[in-house]
Amino acid sequence: MPRMIYDYTKSILERVSFAPDLFVKELKKAVRNLLPYEMEHLRNWLLHYTKEKPELKHCLVLVEKN
Repeated sequence: MPRMIYDYTKSILERVSFAPDLFVKELKKAVRNLLPYEMEHLRNWLLHYTKEKPELKHCLVLVEKN
């Protein structure tokens, strides 16, 4: 079941990636809702995903390890 939430979060982020402000909003929701190990997966996915979308690079700060 948790994997479904992670996959849903990724699909939402992909859909709103055309608008950086929406992307940030959805990413903040994801940070609140995902479990720590899911955040690690999301962090890795974002590193790869933002390589092709430099306008979203600033969003990586939201998922940095504390």
